[in-house]
Amino acid sequence: MFGNSKNNLNYTIYAPASSPQKSGIIVIRVSGKQVLEVITNFKCTNITPRYATLAKIYHPITGTLIDQAILVYYKAPNSFTGEDVLEINIHGSRAVLKITLDALSKMNNLRMAEPGEFSMRSFINGKMDLTQIEGLADLIDAETKAQHSQALKQMSGSLRNLYYEWKQQLVKILSLVEAVIDFPDEDIPDNVINQANNSIADLANKITTHLKEQKKGQKIREGLYIAIIGPTNAGKSSIINRIAKKEVAIVSQIEGTTRDVIEVNLDINGYPVIIADTAGLRESNDILEKEGIKRSISRAQEADLKIIVSDATNEIKNNQNEYTKYINTITDNKTIKVVNKIDLIHENDSKNSKNRNILDKNSIAISAKENIGIDKLLDEIIKYTNKYFENINHYPLITRQRYIENLSKCRNILTSFSLNKNSDIVLIAEDLRVAASYIARITGEIEVETILGEIFSSFCIGK
Repeated sequence: MFGNSKNNLNYTIYAPASSPQKSGIIVIRVSGKQVLEVITNFKCTNITPRYATLAKIYHPITGTLIDQAILVYYKAPNSFTGEDVLEINIHGSRAVLKITLDALSKMNNLRMAEPGEFSMRSFINGKMDLTQIEGLADLIDAETKAQHSQALKQMSGSLRNLYYEWKQQLVKILSLVEAVIDFPDEDIPDNVINQANNSIADLANKITTHLKEQKKGQKIREGLYIAIIGPTNAGKSSIINRIAKKEVAIVSQIEGTTRDVIEVNLDINGYPVIIADTAGLRESNDILEKEGIKRSISRAQEADLKIIVSDATNEIKNNQNEYTKYINTITDNKTIKVVNKIDLIHENDSKNSKNRNILDKNSIAISAKENIGIDKLLDEIIKYTNKYFENINHYPLITRQRYIENLSKCRNILTSFSLNKNSDIVLIAEDLRVAASYIARITGEIEVETILGEIFSSFCIGK
């Protein structure tokens, strides 16, 4: 789509920059060389850059009045795209929108923008680098406070500045090494050797530390994954409904009702969380149920946090744990144990030793049906979430898999770097160039057409 992106700059593009639904105002954005001609074709005059102008706009072909709109003109390079930009604020009826877009389509060298093309032009014209562009995409998609905060930091250049600093550090060392190449008959000076080795080791450590926090940035974008695990009919579906405060899972007395993984996205204390209700763990000959149980175990093993649910009445009456073999494989320090249905325990049962073993200090006693103890369970989830994301505001976080891949390749080169008097200085210089190129690929300083389409096509048309 964007293979000839620079050639596409010959066209002026336009698109709605707000929802095309019925509303008070709809904004249409126009960007490119013909913006002033667009203003003229609408029969508007006296447009001052960066000032809102109330004006009647007319169809360039029929001459009929379209609407009384507010026009804002941004003269290049002082705009989002770095080009001349016009924002047309029209009344938000579908008829006005349709006629305005039709009028624009009749003008020379204008076409409808492709998804993400405004942001693409911002990148091409040097207004934003790729990390900022992706931060903008995250900001548009943000649903929680943490997602909003992280996206704003990235869009403001936190990662760009960090990676630029690292690349410049590599370039500085490369300049020292290449200076030595100009004097092949001379020994490499000790100060060059020491400075290069120390700087490379320092940078490798910084990248390693940065990579250790890779999951946190991605989890803020995608959500912390929590799996609710337990035997059939233990009340897992009722628990997820209580936590979500809506009916997301079917609740039934029939064992094995949940046969697939049901997920719900939640905002818990400002952090994105995905909570999954899973199929009950038990021995089964049913093919579909066995597949559901297999998926339950898989999701639990991959989960950031597991809520293991048991049924208080079954434990007390039978003292059986038929799913022990499953639970033992997934229980670890990322586990919250919950005993459900405590409302069904008789008073006399509460005094016996079996019950005391079930309702020990390591378990949270709840009744999903009566909404007892759910607040304590939520407190534990919040406590774990806060712990997981602590200190995230102290440094920029990695948010994309491609950052991880390029940084890992760069780090691998740096960790094997060793400069001494017997080194092949030409190969050393090439290694440093390749390492710097991996960082440059992240920010887009080296144009990588294979990733541009993937990045920008995820945007809406008006961005």
